[in-house]
Amino acid sequence: MKTRELAKLGIPKGRAMKQATSAIGAARKSGIRMTEIRETIRALIDNPEAYLEQEHFGELAETFVGIQAGRIAVAREEPVPYRQWGKDIEEGALKQMDNACRLPISVMGALMPDAHQGYGLPIGGVLVTKGAVIPYAVGMDIACRMKMSVLDLPLSALNSEQERFKKAIAAETRFGVGSAFKKRKRLHQVMDEDWAFSKIANSKKDKAWSQLGTSGSGNHFVEFGTLMLEKDDLGLKAGKYLALLSHSGSRGVGGEIATHFSKVAKDLHPELPRELGHLAWLDLDSEEGHEYWLAMNLMGRYSAANHFLIHHFITKNLGVEVLCDIENHHNFAWKETINGEELIVHRKGATPASLDALGIIPGSMATSGYIVRGKGNAESLNSASHGAGRKMSRKAAMKNYTWRDAKKLLAEKEITLISGGLDEIPMAYKNIDEVMAAQSDLVEPIARFDPKLVKMAGPNR
Repeated sequence: MKTRELAKLGIPKGRAMKQATSAIGAARKSGIRMTEIRETIRALIDNPEAYLEQEHFGELAETFVGIQAGRIAVAREEPVPYRQWGKDIEEGALKQMDNACRLPISVMGALMPDAHQGYGLPIGGVLVTKGAVIPYAVGMDIACRMKMSVLDLPLSALNSEQERFKKAIAAETRFGVGSAFKKRKRLHQVMDEDWAFSKIANSKKDKAWSQLGTSGSGNHFVEFGTLMLEKDDLGLKAGKYLALLSHSGSRGVGGEIATHFSKVAKDLHPELPRELGHLAWLDLDSEEGHEYWLAMNLMGRYSAANHFLIHHFITKNLGVEVLCDIENHHNFAWKETINGEELIVHRKGATPASLDALGIIPGSMATSGYIVRGKGNAESLNSASHGAGRKMSRKAAMKNYTWRDAKKLLAEKEITLISGGLDEIPMAYKNIDEVMAAQSDLVEPIARFDPKLVKMAGPNR
């Protein structure tokens, strides 16, 4: 029997699947027909206790006794408390948040106003757990990050030197799935760290070298624009500045590490019902949990290195000085003390917003973003949105809009799009100012960024 058929019968991946395959092989060798084996498996799933002493399927039956007991105990009848910011959040995201808050390891949560459906925890979801980390609650793009550099250049350069800016971006980073420098063009101390603590991380080190300083795909970007500072702050005088803004994460390496440990977590928790499968966790005191935690933090430093190199080489290419820089990442888990207890705070598509912490909340390729200062709201678990948030899927955006729609809006805003996908059209996103208004108790906007020259991965990249 193939694994696909076993899965349809109700055998979960991982240990149970291996036991079932082994038992079937042994049963077949002893002369038992496949029709009888299928009947046995169906009956075992319904009543595993009756098969504990069965010659070939006893181990599988024992596993299913544990699985069924776990399914009875694993999900809370009522989710732990969480507060929601913003309105009109899609039903799928709310269901995902409810599911996350039903886990036995969950303590509390929060849902940001940019929330929308993802895998496991919704994007814009914040979840506190005790003694465990959930790979899918961190996200596939581990430590996705924002960075802004305010430049010592006149605003007029956005028009008069646009071609030079385009060439600087093209020369100093790369975009798209699998994008990399042809040669090991970038150096950073993160690559001198120990990667050998994790087999999966170490096996991807060469890939990490080639993608060091690159920008990725989807909603990742590098752009120039204007920063309006209403009053003296950030070590700057009030006024309008030219700024460089980037958004990307740990690239393909982070994605492969996330995929690996998500599978490990799911294999360790076959007791989880289907709707909780993507919320499988790793105990931090386990070997797997410790390895993931170290790998996640390594990807945090790797993501920061990517942004450092992008900004360093673009500003070096232009021959300009940086007046100040700001950065933060999301898609991460932190150890934080809450009510005197050390807990794990997952922020999947959520910006850290502890008291006075600086953060960046972007809009879209044609809408404003904001530099914010956190207000330290305990109910939001010191968190805020990580952007405007999608209001429609990528597929829906491409179905409902054309490049004519995008070009019209970009022209109205006097924005030059070097490259990008139609799935990132601004109309696919929520209104950033409505999102900011919905979280006025979480962050204080201190400066507004308006994009003027934008580069993202091109279509189908």
